[in-house]
Amino acid sequence: MNSIFLIEDDIAIAEQIEQHFGHWNLQVTIASDFQQILHDFQILQPDLVIIDIQLPYFDGFHWCREIRLQSQVPIIFLSSRDQPLDMIMAMQLGADDYIQKPFHSDVLLSKVQAILRRTYEYSTHQTDSTLWNGATIDYASSILSYQNKELQLTKNEQFILKILLEHENEIVSRDDLMRRLWDDERFVNDNTLTVNVNRLRTKLKEIGLDDVIETKKGLGYMAIRKER
Repeated sequence: MNSIFLIEDDIAIAEQIEQHFGHWNLQVTIASDFQQILHDFQILQPDLVIIDIQLPYFDGFHWCREIRLQSQVPIIFLSSRDQPLDMIMAMQLGADDYIQKPFHSDVLLSKVQAILRRTYEYSTHQTDSTLWNGATIDYASSILSYQNKELQLTKNEQFILKILLEHENEIVSRDDLMRRLWDDERFVNDNTLTVNVNRLRTKLKEIGLDDVIETKKGLGYMAIRKER
């Protein structure tokens, strides 16, 4: 049974999620002390975190940042805030998805199930590594190594990179990426893909791998293997 840590101060919404997820063999623990979120996370060691932005004491961005300092557990933001900057901030902090309130319980469930599948089933079957432009990508640990530097990838970033490398020097359409990432593109926010790709590209640039993922306007993305 997968475990979910739900950081939501609206008890009606929290109990609705807990009840709905329980029918699908997902164990939900609802946060009760909003000053001890990190402590409770460390004790629970959940398989996935769902977090609101507006919370007592510290906002969801703060707790996402704190969790990311010690874990690559999947994180989904669930918020009534609809400003693009909020979603961009969430993704830059390492969130895997951003869902706006009001939401349909089945849509949230589908997102959670898809992320759990690609995070844990994928990791279970993938223990190999890939060499690319002088970098080594270890799929088991989600670490990319390049010139004595290590880069920790989120599960989304790793999966996007893997798909692009499967079609090296070929264009992969946005639709294909979204289908592979979220299983059912009807539940995908197009901006989520853009933010994830941009974040991956920024991380690669920071360790010296610049211009290795190209955007083909109106078509998709391409991973470039440079001649050495």
